[in-house]
Amino acid sequence: MTVLSRGRSLEDAAAAMILVHGRGATAEDILELSRLLDHPGFVYLAPQAAGGSWYPHSFLAPIRNNEPDLSSGLQTIDDLVGQAVVHGTSPEKIIIGGFSQGACLACEYVARNPRRYGGLLVFSGGLIGPPGMDRDYGGSLDGTPVFIGCSDPDPHVPVERVEESASVLQAMGGTVVSRIYPDMGHTILQDEIVHARRIMEGVSRS
Repeated sequence: MTVLSRGRSLEDAAAAMILVHGRGATAEDILELSRLLDHPGFVYLAPQAAGGSWYPHSFLAPIRNNEPDLSSGLQTIDDLVGQAVVHGTSPEKIIIGGFSQGACLACEYVARNPRRYGGLLVFSGGLIGPPGMDRDYGGSLDGTPVFIGCSDPDPHVPVERVEESASVLQAMGGTVVSRIYPDMGHTILQDEIVHARRIMEGVSRS
């Protein structure tokens, strides 16, 4: 697994942020967010997907259609969480986030592995799977701060999935802030960066 990093070392960091890139992008691309989210205590970790994609089809496709790549991508996040913990960073000090396909993978990982994290940042994404599927993940997020931001319309992410994801994560005990931006396009706005920084500040104070 290729992982790029920026900021503090894992050994010296007070907190960690795992950033997951979108389809057709790179770890280097998503790591540019670290410059906007700059915080002196964080290590930023960005894994690289083989071929630039975490799974082959739309995140709205049946789960089986995106296997085994989906499980491999989720395992990649789990491995990085594990590395951070081994180096002394508790899950309460770990923020997991991503953009587009990476946001979907991050969102799905946190739902499937519920616990108190430092935060979840979902930039233009949502939970993975077809409409109407069972979302009974079980477990509790125990107050994990969650930010979900997306455009309406978005060419890849239906606003209904954003709203459903926010509702599911809230029901699981997440402290969710969801923002729908009219005609934003498939990108990240400064307002979303502001929300992310608030979560980071909360982690740094805890």
